[in-house]
Amino acid sequence: MRVCVLGDLLLDVIVRLDSPVAHGDDTTAVTRVGAGGQAANVAAWVTELGQQARFVGKRGGDAAGRLVDDELRSRGVELVGPVAAGRNGVVVALVGPNGDRTMASDRGVSPQLRPEELEMRWFRDCEWLHLSGYSLLRSPIDEAGAKAAGAVRALGGNVSVDLASANLIRAYGPDRLSARLRLLEPDVVFANDDEVEAIGEELPAGTLVRKRGPEGIVVDGDALAAVPADVVDSTGAGDALAAGFIVGGPQLALEAAARCVAQLGAMP
Repeated sequence: MRVCVLGDLLLDVIVRLDSPVAHGDDTTAVTRVGAGGQAANVAAWVTELGQQARFVGKRGGDAAGRLVDDELRSRGVELVGPVAAGRNGVVVALVGPNGDRTMASDRGVSPQLRPEELEMRWFRDCEWLHLSGYSLLRSPIDEAGAKAAGAVRALGGNVSVDLASANLIRAYGPDRLSARLRLLEPDVVFANDDEVEAIGEELPAGTLVRKRGPEGIVVDGDALAAVPADVVDSTGAGDALAAGFIVGGPQLALEAAARCVAQLGAMP
């Protein structure tokens, strides 16, 4: 099985605090720097779970872009798409002692991926296309995502979307995003409760996977408990869950998410 994932490949800077932030003073922490971004995380977990993954996106030609490019390739992910002269995106995640995280995102050149920069051969052997929700909330990458979805759908493949961010959905406009989703007709939509509430209407999805953190998931109304884990860092848990669901269904999704939260960082 080959899964294509379209979206961002970013430099993740993860800071796990040993105690609450001491404003205006020092706070000790453990840090990790490496490849990240919602789409790239899903691709890395797909390969970790034994399937083939192809990342489609625009990366920066700077030092950060070269670093994350090399790391994702080392994880067995095929990378396609243009390398731009601009700045690669960076995300800083502050992780509290309880594992909850807050992110500050700079997506760099990623949202500048244009439909005409896609090559249709990238999608001919993809059985599944996963779209990062971030790729639906900016232009021109939103049109690139729609073009990729059309190519995969025409060949009988599946399409999934992760809604990504309730805050960004509200800023973009729930009605605009709903209209985009109706055009995409995704087979699967991944969303947490805040994202579902931000949309404010029934999601156009063949299957809705509601992510509920330590409470597990709800798949088309059926609740499934989370796999127990000692939570170190929740960054990327939803991406691991999406990869597991695509590769092997709900149980593998929950197992992958549990593996992810038990470590520092979003990639396996």
